[in-house]
Amino acid sequence: MLMHPSPIRLTTNPSDPHLTFCIATRFSCLYCSYLRNKVYVMQSCLEPTYFLNHDHPDVQEFAESHTCGLATDKEKAVVLFKVVRDKFAYNPYDINLEKQAMRASEILKRDHGYCNEKAIVLAASLRHLRIPTRLYFGNVRNHIGTSRLEKLLQTDVLAFHGCVEIELGERWLKATPAFNAGLCRRLGVAPLEFNGEEDCIFQQFSDDGRRFMEYIEIHGSFDDMPYDRFVQELRKHYGHLVQTEGKHYRFNEVQA
Repeated sequence: MLMHPSPIRLTTNPSDPHLTFCIATRFSCLYCSYLRNKVYVMQSCLEPTYFLNHDHPDVQEFAESHTCGLATDKEKAVVLFKVVRDKFAYNPYDINLEKQAMRASEILKRDHGYCNEKAIVLAASLRHLRIPTRLYFGNVRNHIGTSRLEKLLQTDVLAFHGCVEIELGERWLKATPAFNAGLCRRLGVAPLEFNGEEDCIFQQFSDDGRRFMEYIEIHGSFDDMPYDRFVQELRKHYGHLVQTEGKHYRFNEVQA
């Protein structure tokens, strides 16, 4: 946690060398604390975790094979975003809550995934390339989702919708690889494009100007998948579908 300096009360002559030394020392300590915190945050956003297991050879091969020959972190992030977006068809009808199945190395064995699975793959792949990442979650309202999905969920709220925060050029950018290009065309929205310079969260409006998605609750940023909180949110919003953790829920087949 960053420290904020408390007000310094001047009880003596501002030109007093001793006072100047005390102020300089205090701010020097605060700056050192800030740097230590920044190093810790960056390191935690690069390390392999249980779900973002980029120490697995399959994750390493995936990341390297799609970025071979690219020079900059920005280029690598842009390419991997598009690969994850379109290689795995978005499928919210197949939710496997077995912890092992939610690891990046396991998700790579499939050709589809829901938002959080795709975010896990992208975040883990970028970490292997030494690009800091975090997972970011929020509840979103889906205004023009398919009637089939809304009927199943009994709501237009997508709970614990995940995206990735990527550190590029000392800025944290949000990128959502969830919705593949084929799905976007069927829904009448343009696919999200990540340029490595701006947030790429979700389409606010469809091609004909209708509102598409909006955040209604923010859960924040995490170094790894917050599994227990995720399951808690699913049970809170979709109790008629999800009763317990560690189970594989299949509701329908994916459409690429």
